[in-house]
Amino acid sequence: MKITLITGATGGLGKALAALYAKDGNNLLLSGTNEQKLSALQAELQTQFPTINVDMVRADLTDHEQRKAVFAYTQEKGYFVNNLVNNAGFGDCTDFKDMDVELQMQMIQVNCASVVYFSRVFLTDMLKNNEGTILNVGSISSFVPGPYFCTYHATKSFVLNFGESVAHELRKTNVKLLTLCPGPFDSGFFGRAGNDYTCEKIKPIPAEKVAAYGYKMLKKGKRVAVVGFKNKLIVFAPRFVSRKFAATVSASMLKKQ
Repeated sequence: MKITLITGATGGLGKALAALYAKDGNNLLLSGTNEQKLSALQAELQTQFPTINVDMVRADLTDHEQRKAVFAYTQEKGYFVNNLVNNAGFGDCTDFKDMDVELQMQMIQVNCASVVYFSRVFLTDMLKNNEGTILNVGSISSFVPGPYFCTYHATKSFVLNFGESVAHELRKTNVKLLTLCPGPFDSGFFGRAGNDYTCEKIKPIPAEKVAAYGYKMLKKGKRVAVVGFKNKLIVFAPRFVSRKFAATVSASMLKKQ
């Protein structure tokens, strides 16, 4: 059975993307850490789209054994993951000297290691069947330094560089990889990251708008998609200034000085 795996599916962008894939008739495998929210979303989407199959698998992606368990589950069920959405991720905004080092390690596992692992293990069947898409969620943070948000910015830079590299390798196949790079959008991300200040500087847009744009660009075969005209300017402008100046401007957007 062909199926779309979405990590971080229970809220925000993951939930919005799940609805878009379901609307197009794709079977879904929803993944997240909160089993109650997963069950509720599974029931909601199954009711709304009765012709597709909606499955769920709880996993904490900070743990490599649980990542492996997700892959094993798809193998046991006979699923062909022809669409992969690496959406799970989180941030932490504070001075680096005050950051919880274990939390930073967990962030790297979720934001980077899980993207690499799932992209690699599911790519084999995509290439074998000569079809498939991978949507990795980056950020406008992928393009600039991020003082006070340093680990998060670094992980999203990794996601962008990784995605562009693999997309180039796949250019002669029918497997497409998009790195979606939104700015702030409505979700619980900034509250968890302790970074509500950024939302005062840049007004978040609806997660549904980000999902719709990313889904459209994925279908077009784009490799990178920056959401919104203002965000495109934010990404383009640092080409004309020093990295030091870009870091200073970024810092002013991330934390009150």
